[in-house]
Amino acid sequence: MRPTPYVASLRVYEPIDAFSPADQLRWNSISLDSHTGREEELRALHRTIVSEPPTLKADGAHIIDYNGKRFISPWSTAQRCWAALEYFKNSLPSSVIPFFLPDSLTDALWESIEGLENKVSHIISETWIIPPRWFSLFTPEERHRGNNADGPFTIMRTELSQAKKRCISTHQVILKAFGPGLVEKELIQLLNWLDLFDPKSIVECDYGGLAQYLENSLIKRGEEGLEADCSIENVTLSLEGLSIGDRTLAGKNYQFLVSRWQEISRFESCN
Repeated sequence: MRPTPYVASLRVYEPIDAFSPADQLRWNSISLDSHTGREEELRALHRTIVSEPPTLKADGAHIIDYNGKRFISPWSTAQRCWAALEYFKNSLPSSVIPFFLPDSLTDALWESIEGLENKVSHIISETWIIPPRWFSLFTPEERHRGNNADGPFTIMRTELSQAKKRCISTHQVILKAFGPGLVEKELIQLLNWLDLFDPKSIVECDYGGLAQYLENSLIKRGEEGLEADCSIENVTLSLEGLSIGDRTLAGKNYQFLVSRWQEISRFESCN
């Protein structure tokens, strides 16, 4: 099983020539066969046990070959740790934060992020769920499923230009159907994030360890595991229903999507 089986990721891979010469040299030294996903997860698991700033070790990256060219998605560990820290702190009363986060660790993390303020994370992660807006960036033809050393997997991959067009289209449908609101703002945030990268980049959604949970859940329902997962189709049909005013089509497919992933999110309370 994966070291962190409850994490799914949305990644942007930029062409290697979008990076500095020093980074290009570094990323070119990594084999395409390297299991960077497992290494990233092992380090993340280690940080849940041992409190240490993420800059104590050289950061890594995910590497893919797309149409014969190397693309890079740096782990952006310091930025992601800082974002997670801010989210955690905002969820707690200020009086109890020191019991969870000593000042020394917060200061060390701040020092690691100070020089990176103009850099953006190439990876967004979610635990126990995949947001519906992620599925709106892809088509069924861009979905890849199978089994590897970690078990079942699902990866969706498309060009950044296509992902942005679909994000804009989804935002227009949601805005027309419901007006301004939380979902509409989340789509704007997603589009703003995508806008930060090289136009020739690749966008990838990786179910991560959630693929195993989803596989088991679907089989338990009497379905054919991940092959029965139609989350992209559900989102597409739900948006189509909203765009033509067919609330039955929209609601039915959205409910299919929600019920499928609610089964997975329930595992959070069991662990």
